[in-house]
Amino acid sequence: MAGTKSRRRGEQLEHAILDAAWEELREVGYARLTVEAVAARAGTSKPVIYRRWAGRAELVIAAWQHRAPTEHRTPDTGALRSDLLVLFTTIARRADAMMNEVVAGVMSEAFRHPEVAALLRERLVADSPLAGTVRRIVDRAVERGELLPVRLPSRVTRLPLDLIRNENVMCGTPPDDDVLASMVDDVYLPLLRGLAAP
Repeated sequence: MAGTKSRRRGEQLEHAILDAAWEELREVGYARLTVEAVAARAGTSKPVIYRRWAGRAELVIAAWQHRAPTEHRTPDTGALRSDLLVLFTTIARRADAMMNEVVAGVMSEAFRHPEVAALLRERLVADSPLAGTVRRIVDRAVERGELLPVRLPSRVTRLPLDLIRNENVMCGTPPDDDVLASMVDDVYLPLLRGLAAP
């Protein structure tokens, strides 16, 4: 349902636009989404949207980012493995709320629309709160003597989310506790130990 135009400004208006874009995306998909429809739903105008985002792709990625969970509290259980299990479990639960047909649709559109693919790459490689969380977990493990000092490439700090996202896309379901434990024990811990090896 289209909203009514109002005098909203700043963050309130931006949130209304991003929420409207997400709802349009859910209802019609990326291919049929229009900035005009988003503006109508948000109760604003196309020029207002174009002042913030250069085009449909930027708007859609911004809406996705707005809905995606971005806060990652750093687990502190006293051991590297259990910290990682808590982190992976938290990511899996949050990703489950996002890894629905809408996100799958955006990902598939990336293959057909170069501008979406470019923005997705930029979004996925950007330094994120997750990267900081992973670095803090590893730094604490180094301080406790569980790991030798290690430099973490950005691809490694993104890997927990990449593994979980891949599991969601390939299997159609969020990873259960056994799968998450396997990701930690069979993939991530060996990788960290290999990177830290003298």
